[in-house]
Amino acid sequence: MQEEFGENINKENNQNNPSLSENKATNKKTAILNVSLILIIFLGLFIYMLKVDGIENIMHVLNSVDYRWVLAGLICLIMHWLCESLNLHIPIKKMYQDQKFTNSIKVSMIGQLFNNITPFSSGGQPMQAYELNKTGKRVSDSLSAMAIKFIITQTALVVSTLVVVIIEFEFFKTLMQDYLWIAIIGFMVNIIAILVMILAGIKKEIIVYITNPIVRLLGKIHLLKNTEQKIKKLNASIDNFSNQFILMKSEKIMVLKMFLIAVVQSLVYYSITYMVYRAFGNYGVSFLQIIPMQAFLLLIMTFIPTPGSGLGAEGGFYLLFNSIFQNGTIHMSILFWRMYTFYLPIIIGALFLIPIKQGLGDVP
Repeated sequence: MQEEFGENINKENNQNNPSLSENKATNKKTAILNVSLILIIFLGLFIYMLKVDGIENIMHVLNSVDYRWVLAGLICLIMHWLCESLNLHIPIKKMYQDQKFTNSIKVSMIGQLFNNITPFSSGGQPMQAYELNKTGKRVSDSLSAMAIKFIITQTALVVSTLVVVIIEFEFFKTLMQDYLWIAIIGFMVNIIAILVMILAGIKKEIIVYITNPIVRLLGKIHLLKNTEQKIKKLNASIDNFSNQFILMKSEKIMVLKMFLIAVVQSLVYYSITYMVYRAFGNYGVSFLQIIPMQAFLLLIMTFIPTPGSGLGAEGGFYLLFNSIFQNGTIHMSILFWRMYTFYLPIIIGALFLIPIKQGLGDVP
């Protein structure tokens, strides 16, 4: 099957393609604004903690933290990054035999950075496609691989979460009784997104029939320029994705492998919240009971427009987990959790933007 993938790929390097620059991250002014907002949120949370908990209580909580659980949380975060990188690497490797896993890690971490500093996580995939293009991968191929990865990852997330919700339904229903309808809507949105992507793969004509009039409408109300050119590019991307999706259907072992990796990725990501919970001396709620709550929090964060779902993520964590954390530990727990899931991905992702000499440490 690797040869079949190769037949459909033009390996011409498109680094000078002007359409690529249109897909890059937001301009410098917007990026500075987003980073400033992130810093303001961080400082606001810290000042709020000082005002509510007091410096003495904060120091007491920090002194009582079990840093073995903190280290376990860091290990879970690294495993999450590796699973994310591996599930990006597998389809790209099928298309391009020269793809290196070290490059897949770099591309994945750059995606983590730009997902966290742009509203609705909109900057990650364009920057990943740009980075892959620098090593000779077509943008349309990269976006197709990421779309397939999205389908598998989201399916694994929804399936694994639903299994745990069924197992721990009574606990979940009791704790989420005021927000259960939001959880149902969130799960439905994820399922619809998966179905739309699958539909684009097997019935591209329906997606073209829906999207083309929308693009033309946006052009008529002056929200888009060069609409016909954009429609042409959109249709070409849909065609490419459909072709790759058809080929992927015959790669059942690869899809199963990616699905299992995605399940592990979801579980280790959810584990971070449990590690924070235990680090501050909490007990009584099991790991399986934490999973659906954390999954629900991710659903809330999906609809928050600020970079990294700022304020919504912190507020959601407080509303969901305050009742199971010991008094005086919830605010510090939020800070630790955000360090894992927000600030560290930004810091580490930024390090991967630093130019290094090519050829060092690359492995196939």
